[in-house]
Amino acid sequence: MASSDTLNTFGAVFTFAIELEAQLSAYYDRVGDSAKSKSAEKRRKKLERVRRENVVEITLEPITGLNAGDYTLDLSDRSAEGQMAAARKAAQFYVDAAPKINVRAAQRALERCGKEHAQ
Repeated sequence: MASSDTLNTFGAVFTFAIELEAQLSAYYDRVGDSAKSKSAEKRRKKLERVRRENVVEITLEPITGLNAGDYTLDLSDRSAEGQMAAARKAAQFYVDAAPKINVRAAQRALERCGKEHAQ
């Protein structure tokens, strides 16, 4: 997803979240933190399931105020500070995205992901 892409639909938000978790899983694997890598992969799978289960319930209300570029991760910094910065950026995405989703189960899934990143 290009960094200037607007995340203006349910599908775009969930696709971005799934890609975000896939990037984080690979990143944590490279830095040698298998627990965080597995957690990110678990979140990715959960988000894919939520997207599949709720796609029928979605109303086509547009989403505003989310830009992919605001949540770009610096995955080149493998230091502890870099890992914390990536987690903070991911958490911020979920904090910003969750209230914009009009399906409560999907909104809760995003909120849980944000809480996990904030820990």
